[in-house]
Amino acid sequence: MTAATVTQMKCACPSCLCIVNVSDAISKEGKYYCSDACAKGHSEGAGCSHAGCGCHA
Repeated sequence: MTAATVTQMKCACPSCLCIVNVSDAISKEGKYYCSDACAKGHSEGAGCSHAGCGCHA
């Protein structure tokens, strides 16, 4: 059996719908995020601003 390489995954933000490329994502504490807003837990109240995603704190 061969191992699969993960190249995309859902943003680690619970309310976010974005799929991120692992190579382009913001990595924080072993998790991958689509934006600074998600990586910071929406501490400033802003969403990720990606089309079709309404995530926020």
